[in-house]
Amino acid sequence: MNRRAAFLVAGITGFIGIALGAFGAHALKVVLEAHQMSAVWNTAVLYHLIHAPVLLWLAGRRLICTTPILLFGSGILLFSGSLYALALTTLHWLGAITPFGGLLLMAGWLWIAFAAWRAERSEQ
Repeated sequence: MNRRAAFLVAGITGFIGIALGAFGAHALKVVLEAHQMSAVWNTAVLYHLIHAPVLLWLAGRRLICTTPILLFGSGILLFSGSLYALALTTLHWLGAITPFGGLLLMAGWLWIAFAAWRAERSEQ
């Protein structure tokens, strides 16, 4: 993945997170409250938006490592995406997908930590 594509992914991810947050707070507020799914929607938005700046940070790195970008992107899609769908449809089986997205998000963080540890060891 080149720098331009990485910035594009980060920008679109942030934009969609903000748009879905606003959409849930305004256009979907009545529906989400009726189904008691406001907290589920807000959790999806929170995790979505927490990882958008991380994608931006990764895009700005001198050496772009595609793996954590793919892990975070896939994690956002599965974690937040399944929660968005659950909140809108109340199909509770969608909640079974959410942990896989969470695992991908955690793997992205571990990848960054391992890369930092490996870089530190190579400098010694």
